Amino acid sequence: MSLRNFLKNTLMVVLSVALCTAAAEAIVRWVDAESGGTGSEAVRHLDEIPRAVGVERAWYFSAPPPLPNRGKVPDEWHELVRRVEQSGVTAGTRRADMFKAWNTALVGDPCAHPYLRDAPGRLFVYDPPDGSRHPPYRFLANTTTPAGLVTNAYGFRGPPVPFVRAPRTVRIAFVGASTTVSSHHLPYSYPEYIGHWLNLWAASKKLDLRFEVLNAGRESVNSTDIATIVGQELAPLRPDLVVYYEGANQFSLRTVVPDLPPPPFAWPPADKPAGLWSRWLAEAADHLALARRLKALLAATDQPGDGPAGGEWPKPAYNLVWPAGVDERDPDIARSDLPVNLATILRDLDRIRATTAAVGGELALASFVWLVKDGMVLNPIRHRLILEYLNVSYFPFRYRDMERLAAFQNRVFAKYAAQHGLAFLDVARLMPRDPDLFIDAIHDTEAGVRLRGWAAFQELLPLVEKNLASGVWPKADPGAGMPAAHPAFATPPRPISFSCPATPR
Repeated sequence: MSLRNFLKNTLMVVLSVALCTAAAEAIVRWVDAESGGTGSEAVRHLDEIPRAVGVERAWYFSAPPPLPNRGKVPDEWHELVRRVEQSGVTAGTRRADMFKAWNTALVGDPCAHPYLRDAPGRLFVYDPPDGSRHPPYRFLANTTTPAGLVTNAYGFRGPPVPFVRAPRTVRIAFVGASTTVSSHHLPYSYPEYIGHWLNLWAASKKLDLRFEVLNAGRESVNSTDIATIVGQELAPLRPDLVVYYEGANQFSLRTVVPDLPPPPFAWPPADKPAGLWSRWLAEAADHLALARRLKALLAATDQPGDGPAGGEWPKPAYNLVWPAGVDERDPDIARSDLPVNLATILRDLDRIRATTAAVGGELALASFVWLVKDGMVLNPIRHRLILEYLNVSYFPFRYRDMERLAAFQNRVFAKYAAQHGLAFLDVARLMPRDPDLFIDAIHDTEAGVRLRGWAAFQELLPLVEKNLASGVWPKADPGAGMPAAHPAFATPPRPISFSCPATPR
């Protein structure tokens, strides 16, 4: 065979492989896209969620209008993301952390901070008005980040909202953590869907009013952070209603397992430096759907033990010690020894309730959705992230104990709402536990976000109707004596630069 023919044949093979790979990538992306938004895995459950009176099924399939404040991402921000990726320190929210204003009381010396020291030499920071370390950060205001997050003048996810409320407007604020703000790359969060559907409902009733939604959620925060967010950032905006949805970041079973034994086997595996192939595959998976499928397929072979594929992984024995005298079915919510940090959460809910009432609003509490059940078996490839979340992130706790404590937490929330006359949105009762709707045990896919928003909308609407019928809403904004702009955001965040010694790996 001549060299020319050899090169021609080689080129044909390379082109064929490239074309087939491109076609396969396009097909996988199409399949993934079909499973998002209003995907079939959500639609098949749509009629399982009872619709409130006056709600039309077709509204579910409509989306909010495009965000008018979506802008161009600055080139230097793309460069910041590249610097994070080149550093090799990309776990968790590292890529998004560059576009947050960090609390200086928390940051201190960045090089002495165990997490922030690995930032690529710069951060945005703000000075907290009360000197508190809560919350740890705000999102930068009026930005569009490389991940796709769009913020308004207060750093809240979503469209612009004026500081002074327009007449005949109902303002609803949603607070929580990552399950409230939602993944940054998704087009909408669940509060944005609810605001859209509320306005469709108002139009169908020919009501002369408009609903405004504020999404003050942000990932990794806890109830103490949320209470401060309500006091500093939301109260000046005078929301009519604050909806609290959070139940994971303080969900520690160590509060009822005081003596955790060491694992009798090497699982979860100790961290080890990733090889060249692993690093390439991890990087490719951020951009290519085929690489994500291959990564999940290879990961599925790592499941330890002899249990069924997709079942719970082996766990060491431990004793769960329930607090003496705490009635699991009807708990005394005044007790200071409630499991999973609920006493702290309830104290923070007291603060949120008082702050909201002081500006003429009210608090509503939602039950929290966990995808965990004793004996649950998942697809080890498609649901790999759920398996890792439950069996690695929450190692060594058993599914049955997590299920038990999640149900107890929602019981406490329901009782707190009843004792204080608050609306209780039982989202956990309505949300289907289809693993295809979940990224992990608490975070939803795009279809899952929409469906959870639909469930919360049905639960919220009776409260809306009651407050409108009684004349409580819409309120006249006081106007006189109100500042012209939000005082918490009068001083913009500032960038800082630093250089830390290399962290040993």
